[in-house]
Amino acid sequence: MRFYEKHILPGLTHLTMGQEQLLSYRRRAVSGAKGRVLEIGIGSGLNLALYPDAVDQIVGVDPSPELLNQAAEASQGLTPTTEMIEGVAEALPLEDRSVDCVIATWTLCSVSEPEKVLAEIQRVLKPDGVFRFVEHGTAPEPSVQRWQRWLTPAWKRCAGNCHLDRQTDTLVEQNGFRMERLDTGYAKGPKPFVFMYEGQARLY
Repeated sequence: MRFYEKHILPGLTHLTMGQEQLLSYRRRAVSGAKGRVLEIGIGSGLNLALYPDAVDQIVGVDPSPELLNQAAEASQGLTPTTEMIEGVAEALPLEDRSVDCVIATWTLCSVSEPEKVLAEIQRVLKPDGVFRFVEHGTAPEPSVQRWQRWLTPAWKRCAGNCHLDRQTDTLVEQNGFRMERLDTGYAKGPKPFVFMYEGQARLY
């Protein structure tokens, strides 16, 4: 399994998450970022070239050293300063109230403890900071939900712990955040995999 996670999964992740249809979601997620930004689950750095000029620094955290190396390469020549840190979102290696914005693009689906991740985001955000995200998760139709629950145990084993059946908006709202904006809907693809949540939230 370690061979798969080290040598196969990073490449699959980069290819899958680099799909053209996801680009518009990425652009919207980072469009409101400014100041010092933390991107959890930065992966291979697919968002880096999309950040607006209002961003001064990007700190990227990811548990995969292989993907972080790709992100470091992707950051070369970009205007904002960047720092890549190997770590998990459940224990962010940052100071309290030290970032203006946290970005998560298809990350909460794959963390081991989403409630702990959201607590850590609360800790590192400044009081006027913002959490912006795009995630996939629980669909509204019961028939699709059944497929999501059935597929998730096998899917998460081969897709980096990705869960298809997490209710992103509920997770965010029940763990210290006030939702300012939320848009949902299907992207192209099989329904159990592509129900999207795009949102912006702030601390209570």
